Amino acid sequence: MYKNNIKPTLFGYGKTTKAIAKLHSGGCIFFDDNTKESFIDDMGNQILPSHLFDPSESKLEVMTPSFKPTHPLVANAKNLLSEYDYFLGFGDKKPFNIWISGTNGKTTTTQMLTHLLEKKGALNGGNIGTPLAELDFNAPIWILETSSFTLHYTHSATPNIYLLLPITPDHLDWHGNAQGYIEDKLKPLLTMKEGEMALVPKGLPLPQTDAFIVEYDTNEFLCEYFDIDISKIKFKGAFLQDALLAMAVIKALFDEIDYDLINSFVIEGHRQEEFKDSKGRLWVNDSKATNVDAALQAIKVFGDKPLHLILGGDDKGVELDEFFVSVKPYNPIIYTIGANEEKLLKLSKKFGLKTVECHNIANAVKEIDKNHNLNSVALLAPAAASLDQFSSYKERGEVFMNCVKTLS
Repeated sequence: MYKNNIKPTLFGYGKTTKAIAKLHSGGCIFFDDNTKESFIDDMGNQILPSHLFDPSESKLEVMTPSFKPTHPLVANAKNLLSEYDYFLGFGDKKPFNIWISGTNGKTTTTQMLTHLLEKKGALNGGNIGTPLAELDFNAPIWILETSSFTLHYTHSATPNIYLLLPITPDHLDWHGNAQGYIEDKLKPLLTMKEGEMALVPKGLPLPQTDAFIVEYDTNEFLCEYFDIDISKIKFKGAFLQDALLAMAVIKALFDEIDYDLINSFVIEGHRQEEFKDSKGRLWVNDSKATNVDAALQAIKVFGDKPLHLILGGDDKGVELDEFFVSVKPYNPIIYTIGANEEKLLKLSKKFGLKTVECHNIANAVKEIDKNHNLNSVALLAPAAASLDQFSSYKERGEVFMNCVKTLS
């Protein structure tokens, strides 16, 4: 199940590592950046400041995947494994596992595929919120939402099916550059075997692999290749491709297509979530659009009408010129918020887009209220993370919706 049943040294006192310690009934040693003084938790685990780690006293280390490669703990570790390698990199008995990665849509596609495979006993985990340590190892199928951070540190574990959604440069402050990000997204191909399948966007620099590769570009290609009737699917925009990719996996595995089942899937909140105010005007909460590609997907869906667009937050240093090139044809009025507001204002001026400086969501909603009508759309698609002003994208979305509800 996991390597030699050794109690590992754990880096980071977080959800992933706590679940591993619980699997061992406690008694593990953690090293954590946020711990200033050593303590013992209620499971008998020792939590120590990171600087106290001595690699000579550790036989095995497992980490919280968000640690940067330059982190001292990572640099000093001699026996470091990812969560995936720890649970899936050893032994023959393991669930059939499907990994889903990409810049956007990972969660929705993972949920859709789980929905389609629920009757066959599939469970999901990974980046979607459930650590591998909490999954039933006797389940027939694991569907794992897989981050580029996890892929970077995974060397021996391999998926039976790898589904890579379209990617655009993201987390560049972590990966160093776009090339590093792309290489990590393609890394599973290096260990996949003959008979295993990968669906990947067309045009990427694929490494040598024994896997069967299906390169896709358009929805039309997916429909033709996997014999799917797109007219029978209710979703639109990015969600339509998420559904097609989930259905493609089912077709490849079982030669089945169930339109009623996919159409019964309910998209979670904060993803192109439409609602109307007391005046019947349309507002859209896409707070989960935390990068430029996700924001563009929403803009394409709603950009056929006059658009009031709320942008801003922590953009992680990503260049936004190309984003504005793509946004300009829709000619939205932009309402800026968050840490990168100054950058957005400069770019809006450069590209000749009308902009309202708002600082925060409450002000943005008030300003939109002055100009919004029954023919326009008000869209929160920030193209940035939320942690500069909020605890999560969910809180950002809830604040947005609550501000709209209080309009008179």
